[in-house]
Amino acid sequence: MAAFCQDLISEFYGLSPPHYSFGTFASQTATGAAVPEIGALASCECHQGGHMSSFMKPYRTPRRTGLVAGASASAIILSIGLAGPSYAQVSPTAEDATPTSTPEAAGEAERTFEAVTVTGSRIARSGYESPTPLTVLGEEEINARAPANVADFVNEIPSVVGSATPGTSNLSISSGTAGLNSINLRSLGANRTLVLLDGQRSVGSIITGAVDVNTFPQGLIKNVEIVTGGASAAYGSDAVSGVINFILDKEYEGFKGSVEGGQTTYGDDTAYRVNLTAGTAFGNDRGHAIFNAELTDREGIYGIPRDWNNNGNYIINSPYYTPGSGMPERLRVRHGGLSIATPGGLIVNTDLRGTYFGVGGSVNQLAYGETRDPWMVGGDWQYTQTNDKQSLHADERRKGLFGRVSWDLTDNIEVYAQASWNKHASLGWTGVQANQGNVVIQSDNAFIPESVRQQLDDLGISQFRMGTTNADIPLRKTDNEREVTRYVIGAEGNFDMFQRNWNWDAYFQRGETDATVMARDITNNARLAMAQDAVFDPNTGDIVCRSTLTDPTNGCIPFNRMGIGVNSQAAVDYIIGNPYRDDHFEQDVFAANIAGDLMEIWAGTVSVAAGLEHRREEVSGYVPEEYQSGWFVGNYKPSFGSYDVTEGYVETLIPLAEGLNFNGAIRGTDYSTSGYVTTWKAGLTYEPIPDVLFRVTRSRDIRAPNLAELFQAGSTRTNNLVDPFNGNQVVQFRETVTGNQALDPEEADQWNLGFVLQPRYIPGLSFSADYYTIEINGSIGSVDAQTIVDRCYEGAEEYCAAIVRGQTAGGASAIESVSVSPFNFATVKARGVDLEATYRLSMDDLVDSWEGDMIFRFMGTHYLENYVNNGIDTPTDTVGQNIGDGPPDWLYRMSATYDADPWSIQLAARAISEGVYNNSFIECTSGCPVSTADNRTINNNHIDGAFYVDLSMNYRMQIGGAEVNPFFRVTNLLNEDPAIVAYGPGGSAYGSPSTNQGLYDYLGRTFRVGFRFNFN
Repeated sequence: MAAFCQDLISEFYGLSPPHYSFGTFASQTATGAAVPEIGALASCECHQGGHMSSFMKPYRTPRRTGLVAGASASAIILSIGLAGPSYAQVSPTAEDATPTSTPEAAGEAERTFEAVTVTGSRIARSGYESPTPLTVLGEEEINARAPANVADFVNEIPSVVGSATPGTSNLSISSGTAGLNSINLRSLGANRTLVLLDGQRSVGSIITGAVDVNTFPQGLIKNVEIVTGGASAAYGSDAVSGVINFILDKEYEGFKGSVEGGQTTYGDDTAYRVNLTAGTAFGNDRGHAIFNAELTDREGIYGIPRDWNNNGNYIINSPYYTPGSGMPERLRVRHGGLSIATPGGLIVNTDLRGTYFGVGGSVNQLAYGETRDPWMVGGDWQYTQTNDKQSLHADERRKGLFGRVSWDLTDNIEVYAQASWNKHASLGWTGVQANQGNVVIQSDNAFIPESVRQQLDDLGISQFRMGTTNADIPLRKTDNEREVTRYVIGAEGNFDMFQRNWNWDAYFQRGETDATVMARDITNNARLAMAQDAVFDPNTGDIVCRSTLTDPTNGCIPFNRMGIGVNSQAAVDYIIGNPYRDDHFEQDVFAANIAGDLMEIWAGTVSVAAGLEHRREEVSGYVPEEYQSGWFVGNYKPSFGSYDVTEGYVETLIPLAEGLNFNGAIRGTDYSTSGYVTTWKAGLTYEPIPDVLFRVTRSRDIRAPNLAELFQAGSTRTNNLVDPFNGNQVVQFRETVTGNQALDPEEADQWNLGFVLQPRYIPGLSFSADYYTIEINGSIGSVDAQTIVDRCYEGAEEYCAAIVRGQTAGGASAIESVSVSPFNFATVKARGVDLEATYRLSMDDLVDSWEGDMIFRFMGTHYLENYVNNGIDTPTDTVGQNIGDGPPDWLYRMSATYDADPWSIQLAARAISEGVYNNSFIECTSGCPVSTADNRTINNNHIDGAFYVDLSMNYRMQIGGAEVNPFFRVTNLLNEDPAIVAYGPGGSAYGSPSTNQGLYDYLGRTFRVGFRFNFN
């Protein structure tokens, strides 16, 4: 078959076998070479460079001619189901081929091959090789993966790491990010990754501007293009680490849908999804309409019912360490737990230290292990462990509608209108409401058990401090809803100028997000303080709030902090509430673009593209006054502000010699908040022989401050830090984050250097390797609260103004609050290497009687450097720190697919290299150097890597007039546990699961089964 295809192409086009790549084919047909009948080629599948020539397959007749096919290489991708390293993208189309009665008429059907625009460049030209690396996830590959959300698949790409998902963002109560599904390229932050829908911006789902991919019509996503390189000159702000472009199938005709469901091997995280799409042409094929509806339900997992989380893995300050002892300062331990809190309350000072209150107020004695507050190892560690009191995955509900209507005004002009609506809701536990040793109980408290009261009297103790994880108070929860609407009207077309064809498009987009961020079951600080200070009424003997004795109508209901199951529902309801914030975001975009071939020069055709864009972003909010302060977490403030930006760009493609092309772009941008800035890109591609392409790009990119960084009025949460002013005690405080309207855009300088290999002596193989380096100057960031306090302690007075302390007669007391604001003060550097390979093999090339194709694909990223220098802390390279958002040294994804009608089977593997907790830590168990703030000593600095295997099977069949495709998928086939990642010693480590949910597979083996159908 392969030999026949080569001979057939050579016969019709006069091409030798090594030259039947897409670009060469397009250039030959452009000279007017004859084209064979469709029927003669319908059964051929010819492969070169990892692509299957889609012109060899029948396709739907378009409604018009002369228009740009769209912002994707989708026809190519659909024909193969996978895309390898891509450097020549051409989209085949056809003239109107209405069926006729004679074979002669059918054979005269004229065929054209039009240019398409791929993400990363605005130039649309046949055979154009972009200097910017591009990875494409095709429709068939997405279907084979069968993700509950396409973002789940995108997050498996090695160049994507540290993304927010409903599993990782669940703990974010005050920020409003809970339930978000955003994408983070290069581990540089979602705010430096530009997410597009059909090449257009989409309104942010939260105040930071992060786009929630949940809001895209999942059933219409045709392919995803991932550009791993700076693209600000082409697309504007935020495209520092790259662009993720989700491309929709807007030309579909027929009726199709999918129904699927699944759960884990443990019987939880049950999920269902239904998707329906209908599309039709009308008006003698001049018009087209498409509609999509989607409904998704994911039950989530409340708690963490997994064995890997039950062993008390933490990092603690060693009880044995003193400077010069030769012992490590920090210990990675098993069987660790809190030493300063229990579910029903633990006395942490006085001679009664270790007395704790259990069910019904029973009095017990805690068995301490090896202790250094707030941690202990051994003893009753299981009783004080709290890291299973959150959702392993949030509960999600999503529904969406999408509609689009287009009409050909002429053969060269199409107008369209598009609207979408999506509503997403998520609910999850976020852990206990812990008070770490700071609850003060007076000795006359009416709820003190009699045996303890007697001891207090005997010892002359007037009050004691207690720590509690508040078993009688419901777990904290995030309850977020986001409703996103988006409207687009536009037109596109082409015209002749200078005897050449030019393409243009223009559109106006209006996007709105209405978000409700609610923190449920949160304690009110003032009410709890009054309620826990309970005494006996001297007149009646009843238990009342002390405050009621002087203010009988204040409504206070006494609350017992000493015991489990000792409070009425009325008492609980009095101290808790559901603080919330309503946000409204608006985005208006007007854009116009034009692209075409300008002139001929000595080496070929000079192409240009140019455009203008105006964008306005606005935030407004509402928070009831009662929820703006005084709560354990939440304390929301409404934000108000807006900015607009006007920009224009020019891009060109200039052939310098045979096989050598220059691609350059420049964009001028004027921000209403920070003024004018220029971005640019310069790139070269060189193809000395058809087998290899070299590419290099140098660019200046920007990220403008977002609405949160500029206008956030302040969100407040309760956090913990070590107070060096008070003997390094761990204290709870209120952390408030506010915006800064004096911010400037970040500026990033980056290089990309790589090559693509498509050897003619190994047909079907494509391989690419690309090195990147990014340096961001004036990076927007903030110093954390602990650093602010430490620098104040060291004498830097400018930091002290951010700290508020409670005042006593003796001077400063415990820290009450710390304010954190962003500034342009940091430098970010990142370096790495991307590798990608695709090999497609026709089985009959091995044995004539064998059927089908084997497709192998490999993607890997080797992260070399990723660090932030804020001029204050010692810069630490986060590469290989498999904790938090830092990237591992290596990430891989490999797949092998066997496709032979009616079956398609894929086996995929995902690999994560082993890592450390901190690259500056010194691992030792004895003979350790003195631990310092920059180089702390630890007994175990190792975090395991991981290797996961996924299996998917698809079956194609015809039932009546429909294509039906049952599918089955198993993720984490071997049910591998995630690597154990211990958190501590500060912050809220006591509530953190024992793994990095942003990096490792934490659900276990997961099954998904469903079917797709298609009537067309």
